[in-house]
Amino acid sequence: MPVRRQLILVADDYKDTRDLYGEFLSRAGFHVALASDGLEAVGKARELQPDLIVMDLSMPGMDGAKANHRLKEDERTKCIPVVLLTAYELEHLAAELSLAGFAGFLMKPCMPNELIAEINRVLSGGGVKH
Repeated sequence: MPVRRQLILVADDYKDTRDLYGEFLSRAGFHVALASDGLEAVGKARELQPDLIVMDLSMPGMDGAKANHRLKEDERTKCIPVVLLTAYELEHLAAELSLAGFAGFLMKPCMPNELIAEINRVLSGGGVKH
């Protein structure tokens, strides 16, 4: 029986970033879906039921924190882990964001191997990393 490849949704308002991480994740063996903002990410999460979402914090319209909050309020998406990817200094945000239900945090620029390692850590049941 073939093993199902896990689906990762990448939400970032910068097309180059979405495409870059999408390509690296695809080459690492994941299925990948892309979203350009938080609202689109919430819609795609409801529709596709990804195994994990990589979410930028700062996006126009609906940012990553609001999108994650909306995901956690919805029975259909509340169990999907969300890894925050941001250029903001995480030391100051970590406690506040962990309360928001993020499963992990990464700083931009993030090397692809770091992203893949964090995704694998979260998918294997690792707790929130501080």
